[in-house]
Amino acid sequence: MTIRLTPLTVSTLLDRVRTEPPLVQCLTNAVVTNFTANVLLALGAAPAMTDIPGEAGPFARAASGVLINLGTPHEEQRRAMLEAAEAANDSGTPWVLDPVAVGSLPVRTALAAELLGYRPTAIRGNASEIIALAGLGSGGRGVDATDDPETALPAAVLLAEKHGSVVAVSGPTDLITDGVQTIRISNGDPLLTRVTGGGCALGAVTAAFLAVADDGGGLAAAAAATAVYTAAAEPAAQASSGPGSFAAGFLDALAAITGQDLEQRLVIA
Repeated sequence: MTIRLTPLTVSTLLDRVRTEPPLVQCLTNAVVTNFTANVLLALGAAPAMTDIPGEAGPFARAASGVLINLGTPHEEQRRAMLEAAEAANDSGTPWVLDPVAVGSLPVRTALAAELLGYRPTAIRGNASEIIALAGLGSGGRGVDATDDPETALPAAVLLAEKHGSVVAVSGPTDLITDGVQTIRISNGDPLLTRVTGGGCALGAVTAAFLAVADDGGGLAAAAAATAVYTAAAEPAAQASSGPGSFAAGFLDALAAITGQDLEQRLVIA
Protein backbone atom coordinates (compact mmCIF):
# COMPACT_ATOMS: atom_id res chain seq x y z
CA MET A 1 0.00 0.00 0.00
CA THR A 2 1.39 3.39 -0.98
CA ILE A 3 1.23 5.97 1.78
CA ARG A 4 0.92 9.60 0.80
CA LEU A 5 1.91 11.83 3.69
CA THR A 6 -0.01 15.10 3.64
CA PRO A 7 -0.24 17.97 6.12
CA LEU A 8 -3.72 16.66 6.99
CA THR A 9 -2.30 13.23 7.84
CA VAL A 10 0.34 14.85 10.03
CA SER A 11 -2.19 17.14 11.71
CA THR A 12 -4.55 14.24 12.44
CA LEU A 13 -1.80 12.28 14.20
CA LEU A 14 -0.70 15.36 16.13
CA ASP A 15 -4.29 15.86 17.32
CA ARG A 16 -4.33 12.26 18.56
CA VAL A 17 -1.16 12.83 20.56
CA ARG A 18 -2.76 15.87 22.17
CA THR A 19 -6.20 14.37 22.84
CA GLU A 20 -5.05 10.82 23.75
CA PRO A 21 -1.73 11.60 25.47
CA PRO A 22 0.59 8.60 25.08
CA LEU A 23 2.78 7.55 28.00
CA VAL A 24 6.31 7.39 26.56
CA GLN A 25 8.97 5.51 28.48
CA CYS A 26 12.41 6.96 27.81
CA LEU A 27 15.59 5.04 28.45
CA THR A 28 17.80 7.81 27.21
CA ASN A 29 21.11 9.45 27.82
CA ALA A 30 21.95 11.55 30.83
CA VAL A 31 22.77 14.60 28.74
CA VAL A 32 19.30 14.99 27.24
CA THR A 33 16.85 13.62 29.82
CA ASN A 34 15.38 16.95 30.89
CA PHE A 35 15.05 18.35 27.36
CA THR A 36 13.45 15.14 26.10
CA ALA A 37 10.86 15.18 28.88
CA ASN A 38 10.05 18.83 28.19
CA VAL A 39 9.68 18.17 24.46
CA LEU A 40 7.16 15.41 25.14
CA LEU A 41 5.24 17.61 27.57
CA ALA A 42 5.18 20.50 25.09
CA LEU A 43 3.86 18.18 22.42
CA GLY A 44 1.09 16.91 24.71
CA ALA A 45 2.51 13.48 25.57
CA ALA A 46 3.49 12.15 29.00
CA PRO A 47 7.15 11.27 29.66
CA ALA A 48 8.42 8.61 32.06
CA MET A 49 12.17 8.19 32.54
CA THR A 50 11.99 4.63 33.86
CA ASP A 51 15.36 3.09 33.11
CA ILE A 52 16.46 0.71 35.88
CA PRO A 53 16.41 -3.09 35.79
CA GLY A 54 13.39 -4.62 37.46
CA GLU A 55 11.20 -1.67 36.50
CA ALA A 56 12.05 -1.10 32.85
CA GLY A 57 10.45 -4.31 31.58
CA PRO A 58 7.14 -4.09 33.48
CA PHE A 59 6.85 -0.41 32.57
CA ALA A 60 7.45 -1.14 28.89
CA ARG A 61 4.47 -3.50 28.94
CA ALA A 62 2.25 -0.74 30.34
CA ALA A 63 3.63 2.21 28.38
CA SER A 64 2.15 3.51 25.14
CA GLY A 65 5.58 3.70 23.50
CA VAL A 66 9.25 3.26 24.41
CA LEU A 67 12.44 5.07 23.41
CA ILE A 68 15.83 3.40 23.80
CA ASN A 69 18.64 5.88 23.18
CA LEU A 70 22.24 4.66 23.44
CA GLY A 71 23.88 7.99 24.22
CA THR A 72 25.37 7.18 27.65
CA PRO A 73 24.79 3.43 28.14
CA HIS A 74 26.18 2.63 31.60
CA GLU A 75 26.00 -0.99 32.71
CA GLU A 76 22.77 -0.81 34.71
CA GLN A 77 20.99 1.08 31.97
CA ARG A 78 22.16 -1.42 29.35
CA ARG A 79 20.48 -4.21 31.31
CA ALA A 80 17.34 -2.11 31.61
CA MET A 81 17.35 -1.41 27.87
CA LEU A 82 17.47 -5.09 26.99
CA GLU A 83 14.72 -5.77 29.52
CA ALA A 84 12.52 -3.01 28.10
CA ALA A 85 13.10 -4.03 24.48
CA GLU A 86 12.24 -7.65 25.20
CA ALA A 87 9.08 -6.63 27.07
CA ALA A 88 8.01 -4.17 24.38
CA ASN A 89 8.52 -6.75 21.65
CA ASP A 90 6.62 -9.37 23.63
CA SER A 91 3.69 -7.10 24.51
CA GLY A 92 3.40 -5.23 21.22
CA THR A 93 4.41 -1.85 22.63
CA PRO A 94 5.91 0.23 19.81
CA TRP A 95 9.52 1.10 20.52
CA VAL A 96 12.23 3.23 18.95
CA LEU A 97 15.96 2.53 18.82
CA ASP A 98 18.27 5.54 18.57
CA PRO A 99 21.75 4.05 17.96
CA VAL A 100 23.81 7.02 19.10
CA ALA A 101 27.46 6.82 17.97
CA VAL A 102 27.31 3.15 16.99
CA GLY A 103 30.14 1.87 14.86
CA SER A 104 32.84 4.04 16.38
CA LEU A 105 32.38 2.80 19.98
CA PRO A 106 32.39 -0.91 20.85
CA VAL A 107 30.09 -1.23 23.87
CA ARG A 108 27.09 0.50 22.35
CA THR A 109 27.70 -1.14 18.98
CA ALA A 110 27.41 -4.59 20.52
CA LEU A 111 24.37 -3.49 22.52
CA ALA A 112 22.66 -2.11 19.41
CA ALA A 113 23.19 -5.40 17.59
CA GLU A 114 21.57 -7.27 20.48
CA LEU A 115 18.65 -4.83 20.67
CA LEU A 116 17.92 -5.31 16.97
CA GLY A 117 16.91 -8.87 17.85
CA TYR A 118 13.85 -7.43 19.58
CA ARG A 119 12.62 -5.86 16.33
CA PRO A 120 12.35 -2.12 16.99
CA THR A 121 9.24 -0.57 15.50
CA ALA A 122 11.38 2.33 14.33
CA ILE A 123 15.07 3.12 14.14
CA ARG A 124 16.11 6.78 14.13
CA GLY A 125 19.61 8.10 13.67
CA ASN A 126 21.96 10.15 11.56
CA ALA A 127 23.32 8.82 8.30
CA SER A 128 26.59 7.47 9.70
CA GLU A 129 24.81 5.71 12.56
CA ILE A 130 22.35 4.03 10.20
CA ILE A 131 25.14 2.88 7.88
CA ALA A 132 27.13 1.47 10.82
CA LEU A 133 24.08 -0.22 12.33
CA ALA A 134 23.50 -2.02 9.04
CA GLY A 135 27.09 -3.23 9.08
CA LEU A 136 28.08 -1.16 6.05
CA GLY A 137 30.39 1.35 7.72
CA SER A 138 32.33 2.25 10.85
CA GLY A 139 30.28 5.19 12.10
CA GLY A 140 30.77 8.92 12.15
CA ARG A 141 32.82 11.29 14.30
CA GLY A 142 31.35 10.48 17.70
CA VAL A 143 27.73 11.59 17.55
CA ASP A 144 28.28 13.63 14.36
CA ALA A 145 27.52 12.21 10.93
CA THR A 146 30.16 12.13 8.23
CA ASP A 147 27.71 10.79 5.63
CA ASP A 148 24.58 12.29 4.09
CA PRO A 149 21.07 10.79 4.24
CA GLU A 150 20.90 9.81 0.57
CA THR A 151 24.12 7.81 0.96
CA ALA A 152 22.51 6.03 3.93
CA LEU A 153 19.34 5.07 2.08
CA PRO A 154 20.55 1.57 1.02
CA ALA A 155 21.52 0.85 4.64
CA ALA A 156 18.14 2.12 5.86
CA VAL A 157 16.31 -0.10 3.39
CA LEU A 158 18.42 -3.08 4.45
CA LEU A 159 17.59 -2.52 8.13
CA ALA A 160 13.90 -2.06 7.35
CA GLU A 161 13.72 -5.26 5.34
CA LYS A 162 15.74 -7.33 7.81
CA HIS A 163 14.08 -6.20 11.04
CA GLY A 164 10.63 -5.07 9.96
CA SER A 165 11.35 -1.55 11.19
CA VAL A 166 10.66 1.90 9.86
CA VAL A 167 13.99 3.70 9.55
CA ALA A 168 14.35 7.48 9.84
CA VAL A 169 17.61 9.10 8.74
CA SER A 170 18.11 12.66 9.92
CA GLY A 171 19.77 15.41 7.92
CA PRO A 172 18.96 18.60 6.01
CA THR A 173 16.37 16.47 4.21
CA ASP A 174 15.14 13.66 6.45
CA LEU A 175 14.50 10.24 4.92
CA ILE A 176 11.94 7.85 6.39
CA THR A 177 11.56 4.41 4.82
CA ASP A 178 9.86 1.09 5.48
CA GLY A 179 12.06 -0.62 2.90
CA VAL A 180 9.49 -0.20 0.13
CA GLN A 181 8.47 3.44 0.23
CA THR A 182 10.63 6.42 1.19
CA ILE A 183 9.31 9.78 2.39
CA ARG A 184 11.53 12.88 2.32
CA ILE A 185 10.90 15.90 4.53
CA SER A 186 12.85 19.11 3.96
CA ASN A 187 12.02 21.20 7.01
CA GLY A 188 13.96 22.21 10.12
CA ASP A 189 16.75 24.61 11.03
CA PRO A 190 20.48 24.21 11.77
CA LEU A 191 19.89 25.46 15.32
CA LEU A 192 18.44 22.03 16.12
CA THR A 193 22.00 20.72 15.89
CA ARG A 194 23.28 23.32 18.36
CA VAL A 195 21.03 22.34 21.26
CA THR A 196 21.78 19.28 23.39
CA GLY A 197 18.97 16.83 22.75
CA GLY A 198 17.88 18.42 19.49
CA GLY A 199 18.21 15.09 17.72
CA CYS A 200 17.69 12.70 20.62
CA ALA A 201 14.31 14.11 21.63
CA LEU A 202 12.96 13.31 18.17
CA GLY A 203 13.23 9.62 19.05
CA ALA A 204 10.82 10.18 21.94
CA VAL A 205 8.46 12.14 19.70
CA THR A 206 8.57 9.28 17.20
CA ALA A 207 7.58 6.85 19.96
CA ALA A 208 4.65 9.12 20.86
CA PHE A 209 3.38 9.22 17.28
CA LEU A 210 3.79 5.47 16.84
CA ALA A 211 1.71 4.99 19.97
CA VAL A 212 -1.32 6.71 18.42
CA ALA A 213 -0.95 5.31 14.90
CA ASP A 214 -3.40 2.89 13.32
CA ASP A 215 -2.18 -0.67 12.87
CA GLY A 216 0.33 -0.76 10.03
CA GLY A 217 0.76 3.00 10.14
CA GLY A 218 4.36 3.06 11.30
CA LEU A 219 5.76 4.79 8.24
CA ALA A 220 3.19 7.59 8.37
CA ALA A 221 3.60 7.97 12.13
CA ALA A 222 7.40 8.17 12.03
CA ALA A 223 7.28 10.62 9.14
CA ALA A 224 4.64 12.72 10.89
CA ALA A 225 6.79 12.91 14.02
CA THR A 226 9.69 14.20 11.96
CA ALA A 227 7.42 16.62 10.12
CA VAL A 228 5.98 18.20 13.27
CA TYR A 229 9.35 18.36 14.97
CA THR A 230 11.23 19.96 12.10
CA ALA A 231 8.40 22.32 11.16
CA ALA A 232 8.26 23.63 14.74
CA ALA A 233 11.97 24.41 14.59
CA GLU A 234 11.45 27.01 11.86
CA PRO A 235 9.37 29.64 13.72
CA ALA A 236 11.47 29.02 16.83
CA ALA A 237 14.62 29.82 14.88
CA GLN A 238 13.08 32.90 13.30
CA ALA A 239 12.21 34.31 16.72
CA SER A 240 15.47 33.38 18.47
CA SER A 241 18.78 35.17 18.84
CA GLY A 242 20.83 31.99 19.26
CA PRO A 243 20.79 28.44 20.65
CA GLY A 244 19.65 29.41 24.15
CA SER A 245 16.55 31.32 23.13
CA PHE A 246 15.93 28.76 20.39
CA ALA A 247 15.69 25.91 22.91
CA ALA A 248 12.98 27.69 24.88
CA GLY A 249 11.26 28.91 21.74
CA PHE A 250 11.25 25.42 20.27
CA LEU A 251 9.26 24.07 23.23
CA ASP A 252 6.78 26.92 22.78
CA ALA A 253 6.56 26.25 19.03
CA LEU A 254 5.87 22.54 19.59
CA ALA A 255 3.06 23.42 21.98
CA ALA A 256 1.59 25.99 19.60
CA ILE A 257 1.94 24.38 16.18
CA THR A 258 -1.35 23.92 14.33
CA GLY A 259 -2.67 22.17 11.29
CA GLN A 260 -2.63 25.47 9.45
CA ASP A 261 1.06 25.91 10.29
CA LEU A 262 1.78 22.44 8.93
CA GLU A 263 -0.16 23.19 5.75
CA GLN A 264 1.92 26.31 5.18
CA ARG A 265 5.33 24.96 6.12
CA LEU A 266 5.71 21.28 5.31
CA VAL A 267 7.93 20.30 2.39
CA ILE A 268 7.23 16.62 1.72
CA ALA A 269 8.32 14.44 -1.19
